[in-house]
Amino acid sequence: MLFHTDHSSRTNSNKLFIAHVRGEGNICQSLEAHLHGVAKLASGFASKFGLSSQGELIGLLHDLGKYSSAFQAYIQTVTGLLNQDEDEEFVDAAGLKGKIDHSTGGAQFIWQHLAGKDALAQVAGEILAICVASHHSGLIDCLTSSMGQPTEDGFAKRMSKSAEKTHLQEVLDKADPILLDEARHLLKQPEITQAFLAWDSKILGAVAGSTAVEKSTSPVYKQQIGLLVRALFSCLLDADRIDTADFEHPGGARRRQRGNYTPWQTLIARLESHLANFTPAQPIDDLRQQISRHCLEAATRGTGIYTLTVPTGGGKTLASLRFALHHAHKHGLDRVIYVIPFTSIIDQNAEVVRKILEPEGVEPGSVVLEHHSNLTPEDQTWRSKILSENWDAPVVYTTMVQLLETLFGAGTRGARRMHQLANAVLVFDEIQSLPVRCVHLFNNAMNFLADHCRSTVVLCTATQPLLDRIDAAKGAIRIPPGNELIQDVRQLFDDLKRVEVVNLRKPGGWSQEDIAALAQEQVKAIGSCLVIVNTKKTAQALYRLCRSHPDTAVFHLSTSMCPAHRKARLDAIRSRLEANPPLPTLCFSTQLIEAGVDVDFASVIRYAAGLDSIAQAAGRCNRNGRLDCGKVYVVNPRDEDENLSKLPDILIGREMANRVLDDYDADPEKYGSNRIGPEAMAWYYTNYFFQRASEMGYRVSANTLGRDDNLLNLLSDNPLAVSDYARTKKRAPARFLRQSFMSAARAFKAIDAPTRGVIVPHGEAGKALIADLCAAYMPDKEFELLRRAQQYSVNVLPHQLEALSKAKAVHEIQDGTGILYLVDARYYSDEFGLSDTPEGLMEVLSV
Repeated sequence: MLFHTDHSSRTNSNKLFIAHVRGEGNICQSLEAHLHGVAKLASGFASKFGLSSQGELIGLLHDLGKYSSAFQAYIQTVTGLLNQDEDEEFVDAAGLKGKIDHSTGGAQFIWQHLAGKDALAQVAGEILAICVASHHSGLIDCLTSSMGQPTEDGFAKRMSKSAEKTHLQEVLDKADPILLDEARHLLKQPEITQAFLAWDSKILGAVAGSTAVEKSTSPVYKQQIGLLVRALFSCLLDADRIDTADFEHPGGARRRQRGNYTPWQTLIARLESHLANFTPAQPIDDLRQQISRHCLEAATRGTGIYTLTVPTGGGKTLASLRFALHHAHKHGLDRVIYVIPFTSIIDQNAEVVRKILEPEGVEPGSVVLEHHSNLTPEDQTWRSKILSENWDAPVVYTTMVQLLETLFGAGTRGARRMHQLANAVLVFDEIQSLPVRCVHLFNNAMNFLADHCRSTVVLCTATQPLLDRIDAAKGAIRIPPGNELIQDVRQLFDDLKRVEVVNLRKPGGWSQEDIAALAQEQVKAIGSCLVIVNTKKTAQALYRLCRSHPDTAVFHLSTSMCPAHRKARLDAIRSRLEANPPLPTLCFSTQLIEAGVDVDFASVIRYAAGLDSIAQAAGRCNRNGRLDCGKVYVVNPRDEDENLSKLPDILIGREMANRVLDDYDADPEKYGSNRIGPEAMAWYYTNYFFQRASEMGYRVSANTLGRDDNLLNLLSDNPLAVSDYARTKKRAPARFLRQSFMSAARAFKAIDAPTRGVIVPHGEAGKALIADLCAAYMPDKEFELLRRAQQYSVNVLPHQLEALSKAKAVHEIQDGTGILYLVDARYYSDEFGLSDTPEGLMEVLSV
């Protein structure tokens, strides 16, 4: 058996033990080298949580089971190092794939050393062992929550798994004695257990409650303990993936920054130079500069949770960036993460910021990273592990979906990134878009990061959703008094008022033909009109009614169009709106355009929806104050023309907004004579949150778990599972960690259905990109191409992907990556984007 090796891992028997094999030349990474490499990385990542030794320990032991003969025979067979005809160790690799347990042995080693000691050692043992045992699957259930099955102690079952299956005794006989001595030495250190006592005290101290018992039985306390487990788990995952990827493709390692970022002082200088060169062109620009100054002045304050409440069009993008960069520099933070509700805003905001922070001569992508499409599948191959993003950049733009998946999602891909949320500035743009069912989970996570992880959270919006005024016992965000970055919000809203909201709702509703006619009348009277609707189907129907208008350019926008496509459309729209004089322009869009997209229409028509959506729509009207007062018309479509039964957030929001609009019409003075001002918005959220209070813990139906429950329970004290366990076992579970981590993660969906990214052949650039990806056999090149592919990807729902797959319209860019592209261009329309039915002429990409 001839092969090369990177470092040797040999016991007294002088046998080499392999962790991974690189294809070219069968170069092997020794198991000792991998375990020490992961331990070093995990220790560094975990130091952000004061858990450096714990990170080192789980890194040393995570793949201990790979010392087994079963695993060594498997890896040598699957990589061709063993010959079927010559080597008796040869095995059926295909039949064994995923069946050789190499993660439990290390977990059992930890548990056996700590479980028999005091209660604190047992707690530490549970936390450390579950991280090791789970590093391929995602965090396992401590108490199981399986459909139709009685609750079991999943952790105890894993720790008592037979030695025949975990190979523990065998690997202890074969493992590097020096490595085992290092692990035993760490396990004897008081800090291994004492650090968790310190964490427990910190978390308890911040939980609402008048007594220690009340605090310790709070779901907030146990959810935050679970977040600590996930944070440490994240350190191991990222370390393992990085060390593996660096070995399997060294070229990719050179392209990762590993925290060696452009200094904050340099980025601040670039931003301040840009701001200094800006000359106000209209009165509203003076107000935007005032907002920016407020943010700069606040940047020297301590880390914590802040709000930035600014009317639409107030310049939040650069003002919040100014705060974030100066704040990160002041406190020595690692990165700034912008969390955006819609990919359309990422397209725009990231481009604006990239032009400032990555001027000519700076390597593109070295400062600003966009991450918003799930191009790599959750079931990762080694290649997709290299290609998946871990937010290794100083400024990251991502979506709320990706952020929530990082905190609560299933598997390992999202969880890998969680440690990057520590020691960071998190700026949530348009925070009112947070899914209501995630409110308690989100609030507890933000409090955890701000209170215990040296992170700062900034909640930006024109319509603050009162996340601090809900049930604190389940999770209200803690915003200290005086932590609004704007000194006088009421005055700012008065100063920036540029539109009037006109309530045109009527009994029976408006027909689509009448709405199209109203839009055309607006264009004829004042030059431009934007119509924002609640569904893609409606946007397409209205567009079709008006697209052949002889004197007006008519546009359509939706998330079925890739970012590059939407950007081109928005550029065309802006060029017409900003012409002198403006050119007649009519646009039909879904709500993607109403949150932060920088366009300035003379009038807006908004389908009835939540008051926050109406306020955001108003931000696209008279945005730069060119008119004395713009008009936003709220209309209600006929029932037969709009079905919101599968869109409960919009449906309930519309009901509550209708109530507020009716209350306003009865007493305008009570609401400051502004249908979308702070007083009206507070009344709207009071009604909205009261109506939906029971949903905020993320309800899970019996169809998913076998009982009605919620994720807040599953991720905290898990009372229903504990009760079921006690009923069937006649005793309480002898377990500190009682969470059903895996069941909760599998039930969690940031949106109603998980999406998958598909790269589309939009324009010549999209086609060329797909051709390059299909030819990119080296993952370091593929990594850079996939960063570019974010601009040419569309997220599709499972039923759409199934239809496209059945039609053979999508293929993998290369076998084994799981990354999909659209091979049949008929399914991508220049007018409407990606569809699961063919629209255009037959054009199959030959790549």
